[in-house]
Amino acid sequence: MKFTKSSFGLASWAGALLLLVNVFSATASAEEGLLPPQQVIQRTSDQLQANLQKPEYKNDFKKATAFVDRALESHVDFDRVSMMILGKYWKTATPEQKERFKKEFRLLLVRTYTTAFTEYANWKIRHLPLELSPSDKKVMVRTEILQPGAQPVAVNYRMVREDNDWKVYDVLIEGISLLQNYRSSFSDEIARTGSLDQLITHLAERNATALKEPVGGSSGQGS
Repeated sequence: MKFTKSSFGLASWAGALLLLVNVFSATASAEEGLLPPQQVIQRTSDQLQANLQKPEYKNDFKKATAFVDRALESHVDFDRVSMMILGKYWKTATPEQKERFKKEFRLLLVRTYTTAFTEYANWKIRHLPLELSPSDKKVMVRTEILQPGAQPVAVNYRMVREDNDWKVYDVLIEGISLLQNYRSSFSDEIARTGSLDQLITHLAERNATALKEPVGGSSGQGS
């Protein structure tokens, strides 16, 4: 499958989320000339690509998902993403609801990344120039995803510095924000059902179904 600009519509976020994790590819030589946020992106992607193409992970989605979760834990700000996606509903959620949502949404993201990295291999990242000062706490890392015979796809990553670590909290595919996409979708579902608990239950059901399916199953791709 080739990535095209039309691939990154609302129905294609499973493929797009692979690009959130694409935030990360590289050998030591590929990191030369890159700034710290770009290096984070390069290094983790290389780790995921090198491992998830192995049969032991390609044939065991649950095992692959556990590996991706460990690999991304220190590079994606899941807490910030969860808070921003729920928006006003986060303020009124109970501590238990917040923990349940973070758990299920994190699993949704992780299993979607897993699907992407086990299915797509023939692509490269081109980093665009980045200006960064020592005092910057947030940055937009701009890249293009390259595939043979396809137009470059613009993929930008919003990252935040926590202590000395840079973490991803949003990705924009051709200008469309993953965070805003989920926030709109989840807000619509909560408004329709009148219940944050119902949304969390729905996420849990989708995750449970996906983990029982082989890699490439429809639910395993972030449905």
